[in-house]
Amino acid sequence: MASLALNTPISEPPNSSITSTNAFTMSQQIGIAILVLAFMFGFPGNVFVVWSVLCRVQQRSVTCLLVLNLAAADAFVLLSAPFFLRLLAGGQGWEFGDVMCKTVHYLCCVNMYVSIYLICLMSLDRWLAVTRPFLSQRLRNKRTIYVAMLCIWVLAFLLALPMPFYRSVLVHNGMTHCLPYHFNKGHKVFQYLFETLMGFVVPFTFILACYTSVICRLRSAMFHGRVKGSLLILLIIITFAVFWLPYHLINVLQVIGELQNNQTLSNLVMVARPNVTAFAFLSSSVNPILYVFAGSSYIRRAGLSFMAKLFEGTHSDHSVLSRRGTSTDNSNFAKLTIKSLQNRERVRSKSCGEEENKKMEKSCVEELKTLTTVQ
Repeated sequence: MASLALNTPISEPPNSSITSTNAFTMSQQIGIAILVLAFMFGFPGNVFVVWSVLCRVQQRSVTCLLVLNLAAADAFVLLSAPFFLRLLAGGQGWEFGDVMCKTVHYLCCVNMYVSIYLICLMSLDRWLAVTRPFLSQRLRNKRTIYVAMLCIWVLAFLLALPMPFYRSVLVHNGMTHCLPYHFNKGHKVFQYLFETLMGFVVPFTFILACYTSVICRLRSAMFHGRVKGSLLILLIIITFAVFWLPYHLINVLQVIGELQNNQTLSNLVMVARPNVTAFAFLSSSVNPILYVFAGSSYIRRAGLSFMAKLFEGTHSDHSVLSRRGTSTDNSNFAKLTIKSLQNRERVRSKSCGEEENKKMEKSCVEELKTLTTVQ
């Protein structure tokens, strides 16, 4: 993620140009406004979500656990807001040293990857619940979910490793700045292209594929039930796309400008980057607002526990999908169950002869084997 302080990041040795004072002032004003809003609403909101899940929710669904991790990541990254506010409002440049320069931006990048890959896991969970309900039941256990979430966090820390290597404290006109620093054009192209591919294009393609399959399956099965967990996840996906798409578009434009040596495009990207970065930063504060919106029906009767009621409501999503028979497998399972019970009753009937009883017993065994295989 680029610096919020200047409109022109210094990506080569310090002979690069610096923007005008007016542009810098405008960037400061926009950045300060966004950061103040993000921190005031986002940090307490995400802490409240974490508290609700840990202290109020009795039965934690898969969606609930993933939301917990998402809220914890957002709350953690919002702790970096005071550093950026000091940078923008103080007017003294970066005052926290090279280590904090690399660390703060690295953690912001980790948050981006954690958020998108947690959403991927949410989408995969929805897809399995609708298209592979029996497999989903077997996989929905604490051990599997905890391993999956651990893998996401480890993956995020690994994918964000380029950030500290391409971030450095530079001195210009007696002022210290924490800015992107690339030794050549290839490094710059690699960082921004890698960030966009692994932080948006690849995971978002996976998310769209999952939900396209889910929608097609639900339509073909004429499933009209209201699944609160799915609605909540869709809101989270749309919000992430809205706030992060401008940032990744700027990444793509910067790569194009570097490859084509288009200085006009590169200058435009440098002016826009701090603002779209601040806008992406705001995404960490929006999810609690979505939860309030989704749980508004619980607020009057549950008070501060409304968030717990919302997340406990997602606990039944999987069982609802299974009960409604959203696939052909469910329908066959029900038919085989009825047929097996009927055969068993006929076997027990005294009116049947011994030879017919044996035939019925054999048929019953075969049906039960088929039933077990389907299940």
